[in-house]
Amino acid sequence: MTAPPEGAEGTPVRTAGGPDLAVAFGRALRRRGLDVPVHAVVAFAEALSLVGVVRPEPVYWAGRSTLVRRPEDLALYDRVFDAFWRSVGQVELAASAPESVTLLLDTDEDDGGELPDEGEEPGGPTLSVRWSADEVLRHKDFALCTSEEVAQLHRLLARLRLGGALRASRRLRPAPHPRGARPDLRRTVRQALHDGGEPIRRRYREPSQRPRRVVLLVDVSGSMEPYARALLSFVHAAVVGRARVEAFTLGTRLTRITRELSWRDPDAALAAAAGAVEDWSGGTRLGEGLRAFNDRWGVRGMARGAVVVILSDGWDRGDPQVLGEQMARLHRVAYRVVWVNPLKASPGYAPLARGMAAALPYVDEFVEGHSLASIEHLADVVAR
Repeated sequence: MTAPPEGAEGTPVRTAGGPDLAVAFGRALRRRGLDVPVHAVVAFAEALSLVGVVRPEPVYWAGRSTLVRRPEDLALYDRVFDAFWRSVGQVELAASAPESVTLLLDTDEDDGGELPDEGEEPGGPTLSVRWSADEVLRHKDFALCTSEEVAQLHRLLARLRLGGALRASRRLRPAPHPRGARPDLRRTVRQALHDGGEPIRRRYREPSQRPRRVVLLVDVSGSMEPYARALLSFVHAAVVGRARVEAFTLGTRLTRITRELSWRDPDAALAAAAGAVEDWSGGTRLGEGLRAFNDRWGVRGMARGAVVVILSDGWDRGDPQVLGEQMARLHRVAYRVVWVNPLKASPGYAPLARGMAAALPYVDEFVEGHSLASIEHLADVVAR
């Protein structure tokens, strides 16, 4: 290997930073006619971060291996290296002065964020940084929230709007084009009367679509206490946000709370629902509750072609065989069955509870329900 040029060895290289010297040396090579692309300078800077800039010999070989592409350019490289690094050893490059940046904290509140104190002049550019406590709460487990955070979550859940899957309707609507549509004689004749009796413009109609019914069954047993009130806030938002939504609670009995949750005021609606539910924070008999739902409402028509959402942790004191049979009945008539389990987000969770294991074969979607982000995902799942 060729040694560094005469005079380079033993000259101390003092620098404020390898990247600055890499860029400066690349410019010096270009001024002398050497073709140095940008990616070569980047590679040289990365090499300097590994070998350092204290001794010239590693710097020489780092530049030679990254900046020189042709053998005939070696002599020119040696001359430029000798001149450049001699001057670097004698005149220390000035370090870039640290730039003062003023941060403005932009929050969701009305105070406009945290501004600098009066009389204090910003020493550099101003950078606005947006921060929101709502974004932090989106991924926090309901069971770990403080009372203030729970109140904020209730307000955020009240803003959710639940969509729904569509189904074909017997009602017909005007069709924009005749392809795949049927003639609309009534509208065609009515239009012809405006056109002098001639059916110049023909009208068509096609089948319309309507949203499927959504049925929400919320477990309000003792094991669901940390999550039940937050989930009921989501159910309330679903009931008041769209038509064809039914709500029930599951515990030791089945309670229909659609009418109670139809109040626009969330506090009044949740208070009315809590007053109507007599088995709040009691035991769990999911199989008997689903049997009551299937016998009185579900199989008779409410669950037929509907999206049925069960919000429960799967802990059941009843016979798991009964729960499996009732889930099979429900699955045969429903369009889709979604089970929301807040415990699914726990590390190492497995559906080993007897009730959950019996119901899972008849579940189309098994999702989490422990945080605001998981409830937003649930809304997307229901709308498919």
